[in-house]
Amino acid sequence: MPKTHHKTTSMPTTPLEHRYANSRISDCNLVHSVRPYSENIAKGTGDLSGTAAVNLFVSEKADYNYNSNTCAAGKMCGHYTQVVWRSSTRLGCAKVRCNNEGTFIGCNYDPPGNYAGQRPY
Repeated sequence: MPKTHHKTTSMPTTPLEHRYANSRISDCNLVHSVRPYSENIAKGTGDLSGTAAVNLFVSEKADYNYNSNTCAAGKMCGHYTQVVWRSSTRLGCAKVRCNNEGTFIGCNYDPPGNYAGQRPY
C-alpha cells in the first residue's frame, strides 16, 4: 500500500454549515445535509471532540483493503476513505452540543470524494 502524504487546508465554516449543525441540536440525529461537498457526520454522548470524531472515521481503516479497494463484509469504510481522499484538499467542520447533552459534528470535504471504483489515494 502506498504511503499517503496528504495536505489539507481549512475551509472556513460558513453560516450555512453552522446553521445545519444547529438544526441537529434538538435530536443529535445522524442525518446528512444536502451539500456540494462530501460529508462525514458523528455524534456522541457528552462532549465529543473533533479529534475523537475524526478518530472514529479513521478507525474504519482496519476494514479497508487497498489492493481490492473494498471494505470487509458488513463493515463501513466510506468515512475513512473520505478522510484520506487524494483530491479533497479543504476541510471544514462544525460542532454543536445537543439538547440531550450529546454532540453532533459534521465535516465537509472539498472537492468531494468517494467515487465508486476509484481508490482514495
